[in-house]
Amino acid sequence: MSGPLNGIRVIDASAVVSGPFAAQMLAEQGADVIKIEAPPIGDISRIGAQRKRGISALYANCNRGKRSIVLDLTKDEGREILFELVKGTDVFIQNYRPGAVERMGIAAADLHAIEPSLLYVSISGYGPTGPYANRRVYDPIIQAITGHTAIQKNPDIPIPDLIRNIVVDKATALTVAQAVSAALFARERGAGGQHIVVPMIDVSTAFFFPDGMLRHTLLDEDAGDGPALYDVYRLWETSDGHLVWFAASDSENHGLFRALGHPEWVEDERFATVNARIANAALLGELLNAEFRKWETQELYQRMVDEDVPVGPLNSIEDMLDDPQIKHNGMIEERVHDAAGRLRSTRGAVRFSATPQETTRLAPELGENTDDVLGELGYGAEKIAALRRDDVVA
Repeated sequence: MSGPLNGIRVIDASAVVSGPFAAQMLAEQGADVIKIEAPPIGDISRIGAQRKRGISALYANCNRGKRSIVLDLTKDEGREILFELVKGTDVFIQNYRPGAVERMGIAAADLHAIEPSLLYVSISGYGPTGPYANRRVYDPIIQAITGHTAIQKNPDIPIPDLIRNIVVDKATALTVAQAVSAALFARERGAGGQHIVVPMIDVSTAFFFPDGMLRHTLLDEDAGDGPALYDVYRLWETSDGHLVWFAASDSENHGLFRALGHPEWVEDERFATVNARIANAALLGELLNAEFRKWETQELYQRMVDEDVPVGPLNSIEDMLDDPQIKHNGMIEERVHDAAGRLRSTRGAVRFSATPQETTRLAPELGENTDDVLGELGYGAEKIAALRRDDVVA
């Protein structure tokens, strides 16, 4: 397998999204990722509603490029196998609830005693300590706590709403993948192994802050105020649908005026400059809203493109799959999985010129690679069969 992480071995002992999606990114960049799943069902995301023969859509989208081994870490023999795997491994990722790995005997201190250079990643909802540390938590709960939900309001329907995808889990995965890369670099410069702690609530707060906290960053009384991004983001209704646009500069706003058939607004002192538009934001908003409703979507979309105004269609999922730029970039592939049949997947989003990524294998079936991985550790067929009879592996 090629890619910038070729030669790096990762043990993914996590489940669902935050850890698995991070490990998938590392696999896409060339790492050998061994996914440890618990018997009898493995990663709980395997049982999602959209599934075929043990491969759910969510599991398929978060576990490409990995090898799956079923290992019961509650048994001494299972932990012994893990300890053998850890020798020579670079990264270990887990997202058990705080305290679980200590009780299991697979905490950072336990594995560092075996492999001191290991990068041990602990993902949790709230962190290892604090008033919420032992609570169960999922993505929408973190969204609500960290402010994301509060600003999800269409100005026309000012009711808070959730971001309807698991944005916190995925932001956490991105943060983990970046942190692993940074720690690998630091280790090359002599830092050695370390414990990397990633609370989802911290990731969500940091991810939200740059734009979500625009009105709560500058604290002096004489700091300027005005609309935040979440005040101006909206869907604009046309005569037969919607468009999404955003104009920041004078040239972009002037292009919008021309596209709407009002070139005279370019010279209008109420709208000609940024400061003027801010001062007259309510009036301009009313005018734009009325003008948008006079145009058919496709015609106005093309006029705005021709005027170099940042604009996009409100794609349905089917439209997104057929979007010319997404198709041109080759981001979405159709492939055939041995168990799940035909499926769509994405390729790695990053393109490396010197260390190109290959298309990774599709998500593994439960325990698909148990024998191969144990064989690499020196276990013979009879020993593997005995472990399987004792329900240590599957």
